[in-house]
Amino acid sequence: MAAMSLPASDGELLLLHNPRCSKSRAALALLEERKASFAVRMYLEDPLSRDELDELRRRLDRPAREWCRKGEDAFREAGLGGDAGNAGNAGDGELLDLMVQHPIVIERPILVGRDRAVVGRPPEDVLDLL
Repeated sequence: MAAMSLPASDGELLLLHNPRCSKSRAALALLEERKASFAVRMYLEDPLSRDELDELRRRLDRPAREWCRKGEDAFREAGLGGDAGNAGNAGDGELLDLMVQHPIVIERPILVGRDRAVVGRPPEDVLDLL
């Protein structure tokens, strides 16, 4: 199956989804209730490339440490955390490289549009792109 790339046109939306995550399921349900037109990418099975993550960071307009799941084992094992479970001194490059290797550390859900993206925490935040 070919990787579904990030939206390139106005009106295209892509939900980066993990069905095992309650927040991700809630965001999916909100979009469906509003009959939004969107595609779903199961990012754990169809991981984002480093280029896609760079572009996602641009669309989110937030540093990688703000949408990285610091509680995941893969994050802790990478040794990038600071004392309080934050991203320590890790730069965006290191964190994006970690996300390529271990997509589980990407916060979810994320709704991606052509120019912007939002993290669905709380899930209602995805409605900002509609």
